[in-house]
Amino acid sequence: MIEEFHRIKRLPLYVFAEVNRLKAGARARGADIIDLGMGNPDLPTPQHIVDKMVETVAKPRTHRYSASKGIPGLRRAQAAYYDRRFGVKLNPETQVVATLGSKEGFANMAQAITAPGDVILVPNPTYPIHEFGFIISGAAMRHLPAGNGDEFLRAVERAVKHSIPKPLALVLSYPSNPTAMTASIEFYTAAVDLAKRLGLIILSDIAYAEIYFDDNPPPSILQVPGAIDVAVEFTSLSKTYNMPGWRMGFAVGNERLIGALARVKSYLDYGAFTPIQVAASAALNGPQDCVEEIRQTYKRRRDILVESFGRAGWDIPPPPATMFAWAPIPEPYRHLGSVEFSKLLIEKADIAVSPGLGFGEYGEGFVRIALVENEHRIRQAARSLKKFFSQGTETLHNVISHPAIKASR
Repeated sequence: MIEEFHRIKRLPLYVFAEVNRLKAGARARGADIIDLGMGNPDLPTPQHIVDKMVETVAKPRTHRYSASKGIPGLRRAQAAYYDRRFGVKLNPETQVVATLGSKEGFANMAQAITAPGDVILVPNPTYPIHEFGFIISGAAMRHLPAGNGDEFLRAVERAVKHSIPKPLALVLSYPSNPTAMTASIEFYTAAVDLAKRLGLIILSDIAYAEIYFDDNPPPSILQVPGAIDVAVEFTSLSKTYNMPGWRMGFAVGNERLIGALARVKSYLDYGAFTPIQVAASAALNGPQDCVEEIRQTYKRRRDILVESFGRAGWDIPPPPATMFAWAPIPEPYRHLGSVEFSKLLIEKADIAVSPGLGFGEYGEGFVRIALVENEHRIRQAARSLKKFFSQGTETLHNVISHPAIKASR
């Protein structure tokens, strides 16, 4: 028998695989699946960004190797964004690195700073790369129930006290994927004070900082005086400008940590294709009305989802930010767990969602619903859901006995 390679063996089971398999099978049979699972924006990239990409790609010199840490103009554009949005001054030469999306940035930061056996504190549930990047690097994970207040920080302090060796870093992510939880500047201030006292690095992910639905834009941890002594922050253009496939993100903050990331990246890649970097600079430096339009689109979808699913019999707390709703499984189906309930929705309602268990053990009992279908399709999903719920417990018993469900239990 051939054993798995060491790093592959350390990776947890990919919970989404079963749901994706059922979704693909249903589509192969001709089912019209309304896919609210993967957070893959359906909106087009703003035209002025596409135009800059087309203009630049026509220049043969841009087809050469690019700069691993990002072309200078792009790093300056990201520093300018932090200045106008957060009032944070950054040196684009030493405190900004362009990454192939925030996911790659997180994974390579883990490679840069982690030794085998290091302990990393991670909220649970959380976006998988916050954990998987460190697992691949050989670290040990300590999960903390996700929160945004004093209780979470007390849990951090207890974890440091009772972990051997002492934890190296703390991951924070607000607005959160999957829970849509946000954090205040007061929370960040307390987190920075705690990190300095306990000797922790903070890795902050604010990929959804521009997708918010009230009058209080989410802050950056780097707004806290002295935060740059201990913190690096990751951002992405994927959701802000509808550029997920362009794979463009950033890591900014502490000079020593950014330097370590830049050095690792210099061994692994030559950076994104130069025309993508030029177009990303145009996104950051250009008109920002497109960001507000994207934000309002998600807000309308959120409101329709909450209203129409509520009338169908599923009460969903309205998320304050992100392109996701974190929805408790309806009581009659809670005993199934998030994976079986997600499979059930595909089989009986033609709706795909992401099981909460895929984001960590404390995600059980919830599913993540992505706002990646238009308003008509969301209402269509609500009608299918209402029909499914009206079938009652007798149908629930029959569905659990269905071969496609039963075989995977």
